[in-house]
Amino acid sequence: MIGAITAGLLFPVIPKSVVTGGTLSSDATYHYRTFTASGTLGVTTLPLTADILVVSGGGGGSNNGAIGAGGGGGALYYETGLTVLVGNTTVTIGGGGAADTTSTGNGSAGPASSIGGTSVSVSNGAVGGSNTGGDGGNSKKVISGTTTSYSGGTRFDAGGTNRRGGGGAGSGAAGAGSYPAIGGNGLNTYSSWASATSTGADSGYYGGGAGGGYEFNGSQNRIAGGLGGGGQGGAGTTAPNYNATAGTVNTGGGGGGGGGQSGIVGGQSGAGGSGIVIVRYLKTAV
Repeated sequence: MIGAITAGLLFPVIPKSVVTGGTLSSDATYHYRTFTASGTLGVTTLPLTADILVVSGGGGGSNNGAIGAGGGGGALYYETGLTVLVGNTTVTIGGGGAADTTSTGNGSAGPASSIGGTSVSVSNGAVGGSNTGGDGGNSKKVISGTTTSYSGGTRFDAGGTNRRGGGGAGSGAAGAGSYPAIGGNGLNTYSSWASATSTGADSGYYGGGAGGGYEFNGSQNRIAGGLGGGGQGGAGTTAPNYNATAGTVNTGGGGGGGGGQSGIVGGQSGAGGSGIVIVRYLKTAV
């Protein structure tokens, strides 16, 4: 009994934060709370010092008759050393932007993702236009307060059967406008986060832009999306390749633009992928 009292005096119990919410995973140094759907981050006992990674929803692709454009990747936000106060903090995950189904409009922008008062979004829906194609959606990254923006690729019309929509920008690169109008790559700076949480795409990228649609009289492979979940753009006259693919869920990948033949046969565009929020903190903090 005396030993127990002595041990208590020599090694007092130091209060630590208690954290709940999301899906818990860990690496050698950190715990991660991953939110793939909206929820609540709970902190009790003591405030928590944390790093946060937030990716908005990817933009939807445009359909635009036969030739659509790729949606931009979700905006990526990173901040380190933030204090999360004791209590419940609301986390919101932006869904993917809707694909254009009217053949004349734009793809919808991906809704914002947020944690508490920190929110990130970008106008990343693919732009519609005439049957000459549309312009790819935009994207951006915000790293410790510094914003870098990327533009979607511009439409290209060489006449006849050689028209294409621009590729969507990613959170790490602009989209292409010339053939092939591939989507811009997302960002893999946080691949260690992706590895620890089994999220992201293409070995740790988030926010890939989508491929633009391509007009081709015959069979043609889809146009590649950017690394980080970007959807493929539709191409040619043969199903299913003239239909675009959607952005990958929980990466913020953009949705591809529909392809087709001679402005007549129009493939469907793709919706953007939903976003994600990850909170990282030292194991020693809890």
